Amino acid sequence: MYGWELELQEAPMQVKKVATYVAVAFVAFYLFTRPAEAASAVNGVFDGILRGADQLSVFFTRVLS
Repeated sequence: MYGWELELQEAPMQVKKVATYVAVAFVAFYLFTRPAEAASAVNGVFDGILRGADQLSVFFTRVLS
């Protein structure tokens, strides 16, 4: 394998690493500059997860009964 081929394979990993760092930095910035909105967003995510779990339980209850 040539050296430049190895570098091309490693490039996507570097992009993922940089994107992860940027996302974490954005979340930290958002948390420290707007804590109330960040808490509201987290509550919204958890509400969505709970609503989805509730709908799945209704679906399986109706399928199995």
